[in-house]
Amino acid sequence: MVSSSELNNTLEKPQAAILNISTYKFVSLDNLPKRREYLKSLADSLQLKGTILLSPEGINMFLAGEREQIKAFFEQFHKDPLFADVEPKESVSQGRPFRRMLVRLKKEIIAFGIDEVDPECETSPKLPPVELKQWLDEGRKVRLLDTRNDYEIELGTFHNAEHLNIHHFREFPEALKQLPESAKDEPVVIFCTGGIRCEKAGPLMEQAGFKHVYQLRGGILKYFEEAGGAHWDGSCFVFDGRVALDPSLQPTGDQLCFACQAVLSPDDMQSPLYKVTEYCPKCYQPPEVRAQVAREKRAQRIREIAASQPGSQPYDNYRNIHVSGKIAGTTLIDFLKRYQPYIAEQAWLDWINAGQITHNDKPVSASDLVREGQQFVHHQPNTVEPLINPNIEILHEDDWIVVVNKPAPLPTHPSGRFNRNSLTWILEQAYTQQKLRVAHRIDANTSGVVLLCRKAQASRFVQPQFERGEVEKLYYARVYGHPEWNERTCRAAIESEPSDGGSRQISDCPNEDSCVTHFKLCERFSDGTSLIEARPETGRTHQIRVHLSHLGFSIVGDPLYLPEGRIGSNQTISVDARPMCLHAYQLSVVHPLTKQKVTYQAPLPTWIP
Repeated sequence: MVSSSELNNTLEKPQAAILNISTYKFVSLDNLPKRREYLKSLADSLQLKGTILLSPEGINMFLAGEREQIKAFFEQFHKDPLFADVEPKESVSQGRPFRRMLVRLKKEIIAFGIDEVDPECETSPKLPPVELKQWLDEGRKVRLLDTRNDYEIELGTFHNAEHLNIHHFREFPEALKQLPESAKDEPVVIFCTGGIRCEKAGPLMEQAGFKHVYQLRGGILKYFEEAGGAHWDGSCFVFDGRVALDPSLQPTGDQLCFACQAVLSPDDMQSPLYKVTEYCPKCYQPPEVRAQVAREKRAQRIREIAASQPGSQPYDNYRNIHVSGKIAGTTLIDFLKRYQPYIAEQAWLDWINAGQITHNDKPVSASDLVREGQQFVHHQPNTVEPLINPNIEILHEDDWIVVVNKPAPLPTHPSGRFNRNSLTWILEQAYTQQKLRVAHRIDANTSGVVLLCRKAQASRFVQPQFERGEVEKLYYARVYGHPEWNERTCRAAIESEPSDGGSRQISDCPNEDSCVTHFKLCERFSDGTSLIEARPETGRTHQIRVHLSHLGFSIVGDPLYLPEGRIGSNQTISVDARPMCLHAYQLSVVHPLTKQKVTYQAPLPTWIP
């Protein structure tokens, strides 16, 4: 036990500007919130920095401040009878190793997870540091067991000390089984940084049958203070801004890597493989490896988000409806009918009458005139979206673009019944703090290559290539029937506006621009279907589907463009339905960075033999 006068004498030694104190005590504590408030207020009033942990089993404390401030804190702290005998360990430094003052409530002051160990009632005998030095000087037979974590031991430990290769103290009880049975009859001295871990490790070892267990009193730091560096190799890891102390209790100059938290020596920090906040010689990976690791992590995140079917759990859905110039000047109901033609007019009227469509948070009327640039909000409470195919696959990723293999059914954009269950919404959750811009789109029922831009500059370069028809696209379709031709080009114009139900029709208007798709017969199958290669030059919505239907060869599984020219009532198939056999297999585009043409391919689906 250290008296207040002894502590005062210790604290009055002429040392450097900042005094660092660490101490703990296992003692039953109540009124933890009140204690927390008092200690935080006391420390703040003295401008101390550090961490105090309070739990029902006791207190663990690390403080840094000027000598007089520390002295004033302990004068008050020791007035509590429960803490009157607390013995601090001290070291000095030129700067504060803590940035803040935190007082936290914890379940345990040192995480162990073994309820049967109660250091307040039972501890192993404590061996003074000077006595341990004497034992080692004399060559006395003793087993030294380091109870710290592996990354702490890397910096230093006693000569010939053993350790259990643990990464967290919770692993100690199980790892203890590594020691040979003969060790239970030998004298074992256990040690850690400040002694607190040994308060629990010692009684546990005795319960396990170890007969002669000693705790190094005050831990390594007290040993340095009283016995210096005799029989010690290296330095001692500490859990503050100093990182490591040498046997004279001075910082070694080591730092922690921002990325991997490894301890770095001054030599490590001079290495060309060290970059602040990014990597160090212990975690450095070549750029291509780092990119691959990041890509794999992102792919895993995408799989997890998509598999959760994020839109299929009830939620309040607020959808923005933007008025474009080409359909401005009409009544709201006429605008909405053209905005999403596959939604019945009565549904829009019901939502308007229920106040679920608003402008500037105010209800609107079906007869209101809309103007260009206006934005309405459609509130859909308890939205539950249809299930989707979640198997999104990253085909390519760099700093400029992302290319994915989109499964089906999965909408590219939020639309109709889909919002969160859409490709762009899912990807935005994985590519945080980025606005991915889709360079083109494929139907919800179509699988295959989709390219997205990660930068506005990339989008400005890539998007015009699609608009000018410079991007080479190759699709495969399985159709009903056996074409007589081997190659065929369709130039039929397609109406720019959808009809009721969202389908597109061949246009008879002479002013309508023609749409061009080149078809090639690949194979005729015995079941009456054929495999067709499609290369569209233009990019009208549903172009390949409409052109094949126009030629008399509807796509197998297409819910909208049915055989014999019939139009179906569904836009998107259900996830358990037969797939629509249209696959965007290949896309060739000039890359925005290299300005070279690159080609991306998506694996072929199972319906292509």
